[in-house]
Amino acid sequence: KFRKQFTRRCWFFLFVTILLYLILASRFAYLQIFQYDELVTKAEANRKTETAHPPRRGIIMDKNGEVLATNDPIYTLEITPAKTPNFNQTIKELQKVISISKGDIRRFNRLKDELPRLSPVPVKSGLTDEEVARFTAQSWRFPGVEVRSRMHRFYPAGKDAAHVVGYIGRISQRDQTRLEESGRGNDYTGTLNIGKTGIELSYEDVLHGKPGFEQIEVRASGRPIRSLSMTQPQSGNNLVLTLDMGLQREIMKELGDRRGTVIAIEPANGDVLAFVSNPSFDPNLFVDGIDQETWDSLNQDEDKPLMNRALRGTYPIGSTFKPFMALAALEMKVRDPKRVINDNGHFQLGNHVFRDSTRGRGYGPVDMHRSIVVSSDVYYYSLAQDMGIDRIHDFMKPFGFGQITGIDLVGEARGILPSREWKQRRFKQRWAQGDTISIGIGQGYNAFTILQLAHAVATLANDGIVMKPHLVKKIINSKTGEEEIVAKDPVDVIPLKKENVN
Repeated sequence: KFRKQFTRRCWFFLFVTILLYLILASRFAYLQIFQYDELVTKAEANRKTETAHPPRRGIIMDKNGEVLATNDPIYTLEITPAKTPNFNQTIKELQKVISISKGDIRRFNRLKDELPRLSPVPVKSGLTDEEVARFTAQSWRFPGVEVRSRMHRFYPAGKDAAHVVGYIGRISQRDQTRLEESGRGNDYTGTLNIGKTGIELSYEDVLHGKPGFEQIEVRASGRPIRSLSMTQPQSGNNLVLTLDMGLQREIMKELGDRRGTVIAIEPANGDVLAFVSNPSFDPNLFVDGIDQETWDSLNQDEDKPLMNRALRGTYPIGSTFKPFMALAALEMKVRDPKRVINDNGHFQLGNHVFRDSTRGRGYGPVDMHRSIVVSSDVYYYSLAQDMGIDRIHDFMKPFGFGQITGIDLVGEARGILPSREWKQRRFKQRWAQGDTISIGIGQGYNAFTILQLAHAVATLANDGIVMKPHLVKKIINSKTGEEEIVAKDPVDVIPLKKENVN
């Protein structure tokens, strides 16, 4: 009996053993045959890691070759929040090794909330060689912290060209979302900055370039062994502007501390030679993320240095409107240029008196030529009444008043070229005859940008040939050196009689 029981147990254990071997063999077969490709891919992924190398951003120069935006190599100390257990404690420990200011910490805390958790966040930029050496010697103590060599954007002209060139800043969550939606997210792998204003924003796609990728073989611990393959980053293209920095600085000097804007356009081709908005600011403050104290100071300044008056400010342009009124009268044969109007200092419409700047003295008898020389308000009050708002609106529109000029800067204001339809839409009111009178001297509902005024004057000086104003003259391919001229052909021609222009 005992022998039979022992034999049964032996057979049972043999059966179990064979069954286990069959299960193990089938598992090996399954892994080796059916999951081979997937497991090899995973093994390769564990053995390899890919590192992105951001491209060098394109250089921006003025028409004479003066560099307005360039790249300087610097060392940055960066923390990846997802890889750092307690970054507040980590920063305290880092302060024992490297000097980190309260401003650096405030900027880090703001950026870590804006950037994805897997993105490295700079805690200090511009490390010295000594600071790099001190950190490297103790880097093992700081998981998720590393020193990187990056290209730092620098604006040598500072505030003199800030509103034209603009600046770059950290890629925000909103920027990242926009890049992903446009299918360009992969082009910004490893890149921390993006154009925020000015030419840096308008020509972001041209200036940015494409990143390179390096495959590195690593140990199980994650330490690199060797580089397996690498594609070099493709630098962004360079830009040559139409801007003349000599002229730009001369204008800034003349304006001094006064608020204002000055635009100079070459009529024959639309080149913007000067584009000044004063007061200005230093764009270098924004590259690494501006600190809160400086940001508040710029925002609360009553002179509004961050406002691009040349692009976004709208104003009643006053007497600079009068030559266009005179040309409209000639083209439409509303008034003979030799007809004399008695300027007695005021113009009456019904019970309302429109006075001029001479406080009632007036200029006496004036024809069209003298009306422009002395800037007679009364002459243009009466001319506006003779023309009517519809004809004024239709004549001024092709010159670009109240229209987007299409200059290569983002954020251009449209302004207001008033009409019957505009007032009805805006105020739900009918146009009154009295509304027209002030329009004739560039006041009333008129609200134009100084860019529109400069564009209109350039068109007049170019005998009605409309050239789109532009700030970028040519794009230089960083790889081939080929040059692409940005703007060259007229966009419209206003049919004006030569004798009337003269």
